Amino acid sequence: MDDFQEGFKLLEEKFGKGKDNIISLATIATQQSDNNLVRPVVRGVDALYENGVFYISTNSKSNKMIQIEKNPEVSICSATEMFTASGLGKNLGWVLDPKNADIRLKLRKAFSTWYDMANNENDENCCILEIKLVKGTLNINHWEKLYHMDFINKKEMKDSGIY
Repeated sequence: MDDFQEGFKLLEEKFGKGKDNIISLATIATQQSDNNLVRPVVRGVDALYENGVFYISTNSKSNKMIQIEKNPEVSICSATEMFTASGLGKNLGWVLDPKNADIRLKLRKAFSTWYDMANNENDENCCILEIKLVKGTLNINHWEKLYHMDFINKKEMKDSGIY
């Protein structure tokens, strides 16, 4: 098993198996800062992980979705598991769209203690955000082992920094 496969397996152990994960999600603001600079925006979200993708239930009119519509490049981080990554965000549409049936059921199960309180599925703006990971670094035991992963090509990145 190479380092990519080993790291990918560790991600499944840490984030997978239908768990509700709190991650930080960073997007780029749609307006520049007072200094005319591009401003990152970060927030904590509950996310379900499956096979290199994080899924989040949200509202298509939320700031994060408006920002992702303009620029799908996102970054995520889990401080508890020391994982950082870049990815591409995509609105999969209304949670009740038949094409979202499988992932909707998984989200409802993972977020069962609060899902109905936070989501109005009858509102067609209640949507699923998909974050496909592109590149990431999993840090094991405070720099004992770093897994630099290229999720697109499914291989280890030899000369890379933290994403």
